[in-house]
Amino acid sequence: MSIPYANNLVLRAGAHKLCKAFGIKISSHVQIVQVAANAGYDALFIDMEHGWMSIGQVQNLCSVALLAGITPFVRVPHQCGNGFVQRVLDGGAMGIVFPHIHSAQDAKDAVAICRYPPEGVRSMVGQLPLFGSQPTAPGPTMQASNAAISVLVMIESGHGVAAADEIAAVPGVTAVFVGSMDLSIDLGVPAQWTSDPYRTALETISNACRKHSTVFGLAGVYGNAAVQDWALNTLGARFMLVEQDVSVLTTGATNAAIAVPPIL
Repeated sequence: MSIPYANNLVLRAGAHKLCKAFGIKISSHVQIVQVAANAGYDALFIDMEHGWMSIGQVQNLCSVALLAGITPFVRVPHQCGNGFVQRVLDGGAMGIVFPHIHSAQDAKDAVAICRYPPEGVRSMVGQLPLFGSQPTAPGPTMQASNAAISVLVMIESGHGVAAADEIAAVPGVTAVFVGSMDLSIDLGVPAQWTSDPYRTALETISNACRKHSTVFGLAGVYGNAAVQDWALNTLGARFMLVEQDVSVLTTGATNAAIAVPPIL
């Protein structure tokens, strides 16, 4: 059995291309999915850690994304529990982003809830959006899902950096993803993207990903061409959260207001 939808992260990273993700934090209307696809993004980064959308709204976004050919990933709240993650997966997410991963055990737990037995502990349900909501046989469904679902783990602390090699080595981890803002704060250099502690941390994580053939990803650095170029062409990042809806709205609205000519 094959899944009718492509995982753009796996395809693009496998071809040594960048998978560009658009963050959705406040836009629950499904039209935002088509806007992101039209803009040239490959994936969605739907944020349930810092966003305010319900599971139902997230499920709608995921279902439309699958149909639109843009891969839906969902960041879940820290320590939200297996049951919450399972509901997000059952709703059509093609991957889960787990924040605040500090150890190999954290990464192993993340993989386990995203995989059906014998690789994990995910519970089976019928007529998944990932299969076009068609009735499916359990065995082939579990095998196909295990192969297709991405597990993205975020390193956002010095402890995570120290364990980067062990985290990247965990079987089933698709990508190790840097949460730049929280990481820089934990390192004592908030938003200082050219600082030695931040750059050294990214080099450590990148080296671990290269060693274990795990995708290296970057989030939290927006509109900074120099840092993005370094991450892509020196560190080998192949997954990047490029921008978020709230930032686009804020910047666009501010620039439009400033551009209005004064009354003379």
